[in-house]
Amino acid sequence: MIVRDIVSAIESAAPLRLQDDFDNSGLQVGFPGAEVKKVLVCLDVTEAVVDEAAKKGCDMIVSHHPLLFHALKQVSDSTYQQRCVCNALSKGIAIYSAHTSLDNAREGVNFEMARRIGLLDLEWLLPKDGEDAGSGVIGVLPEPETDRAFLSRLQDTFLVRDLRHSECSGRMIQKVALCGGAGAFLMRDAIRKRADCFITGEFHYHDFFENDGMLLAELGHYESEQYTIDLLAGLLKERFPGLDVQLTSLNTNPIHNLI
Repeated sequence: MIVRDIVSAIESAAPLRLQDDFDNSGLQVGFPGAEVKKVLVCLDVTEAVVDEAAKKGCDMIVSHHPLLFHALKQVSDSTYQQRCVCNALSKGIAIYSAHTSLDNAREGVNFEMARRIGLLDLEWLLPKDGEDAGSGVIGVLPEPETDRAFLSRLQDTFLVRDLRHSECSGRMIQKVALCGGAGAFLMRDAIRKRADCFITGEFHYHDFFENDGMLLAELGHYESEQYTIDLLAGLLKERFPGLDVQLTSLNTNPIHNLI
């Protein structure tokens, strides 16, 4: 198969028209007609990930976060993005990124988060006009849980070392809104839809004052989207059973906690 086949499969599930205006999902590096026998799936494209792909003999990298958000003014070795592009091209590795196109798609990033939490009856938190797509989702737990019990389960599910959250009041949590990554912009929508809890990767400081009593849970950007790797790998394996799909062995979270 060729790069174009992989691109078509991903975009059948996450069309580029669904991406947000600021985004740059799509083929980042490489040639649509190049042959692909092995794919490496990752969250972030870093120099170490490109090296890993080369060592594993991968012809293509499929990531969630784009390597290139802005146009390059030169292709040299001044930035890690430039070095990744040069290294990938020299080794014949194509790079494709499915970012907000996958965030905003049905059965995309937010649906995967909701599935792992166990939410039912999912709806879009902020629907896109004219599309079965949107930003964030909202659903209900099969049974209500105390706020502390729910936070503890979130911490275990998303492997969060230090879960930041608003004050626990002993309230019961059943209606839950969420958005992977930087989803704080949806907080008012979650309040409007009377969510008991809103989960995202990053909040602003003042959001914790302005939550109208709704429980806020901040997982961390990487932590909230880490299972996107499994989502993308599953999509490729289902569409191409004979394709060798590898998951990165690297944790690319750039944020560390002092032990």
